[in-house]
Amino acid sequence: MSKTILVTGATSGFGRSIATLFAQNGYNVCITGRRKERLDQLKTLLENEYGVHVTTLQFDIRQRSEVEQAVAQLNQQAVQIDILVNNAGLAAGLSSIEEGDVDDWETMIDTNIKGLLYITRQIAPMMKEQGSGHIINIGSTAGKLVYKNGNVYCATKFAVDALTQSMRIDLLPYGIKVTAINPGMAETEFSLVRFRGDEQRAKNIYNDVQPLTADDIAGVVFYCATLPAHVCVNDLTLTCLNQANGIYTVKDSEKAAIQK
Repeated sequence: MSKTILVTGATSGFGRSIATLFAQNGYNVCITGRRKERLDQLKTLLENEYGVHVTTLQFDIRQRSEVEQAVAQLNQQAVQIDILVNNAGLAAGLSSIEEGDVDDWETMIDTNIKGLLYITRQIAPMMKEQGSGHIINIGSTAGKLVYKNGNVYCATKFAVDALTQSMRIDLLPYGIKVTAINPGMAETEFSLVRFRGDEQRAKNIYNDVQPLTADDIAGVVFYCATLPAHVCVNDLTLTCLNQANGIYTVKDSEKAAIQK
C-alpha cells in the first residue's frame, strides 16, 4: 500500500517540488494551498505523469476553521497521512522594528506559527492513533541566527525551531518522527512575495550567487523521509556554497577576486 504525504503550501516553490518528487517515487499526495487553479493543475500533472492518487485541499492555513474543515474531508475519505510537511510560510517586508508594518507582522505570525500549529493539531492525532508518522517542518537559517531588519520573520522561524523540538519530545512515545529542515538562500517566489511583487528587487537578492533551488530542498526532505524506521534526522540546516549562514554571504565575483 502506497504511503501518503500531505504538503502545505504546495502550489509553488518548495511545496510543489516536494509533492512532485514524492509522486515520482510512488507516494500518494495530498496538496494544500489557497489557489484552486494551481492545485487542480498540479493534481492533473502528477496523476497523469506518475499514476498516483492526488487529493487537493483548498484553504487558507491562517484560518483555523478552514483547516479543520479540510482535514475533516480526509477523515471522511479515510485518507491516512504518513508524512506531514509543514511548508506553508512566508516573509512580508524587510523593515527596522520601529518602522515595521503591523499587518505584515500578523500575516507572518498567522502563517508561519499559527498555521503550522493548526494543521499539526489536526494531523498529529491521526498519526498517534496509527502509531507512526513523520512531521517535517520547513524552518530557515533565519530561525538560527537573526539578521538586520529580519525581526518578526526571524522570530517566527525561531518559533518553528522551538515547536519542532517540543513536538519531537511530545510525540516520542508514539513512534512519530519530527524533523526540521532549515534552508538558507533559495530562489523561489519567497523574495517576490516579501517585496510585494517587485521582480527586480527580488532578483537582486540572488545576483552573482548560485542559490539553493526548490528541487534541492525537495531532495533533502525525501532523504530524511526515507531513512530506516529507527533513524530520525532531528535538525538539518543547509545553504548554498555562497552562504555560511543567514548573515554571511560571498558573491561569486568576490570569490574569484580572493582566489587571485
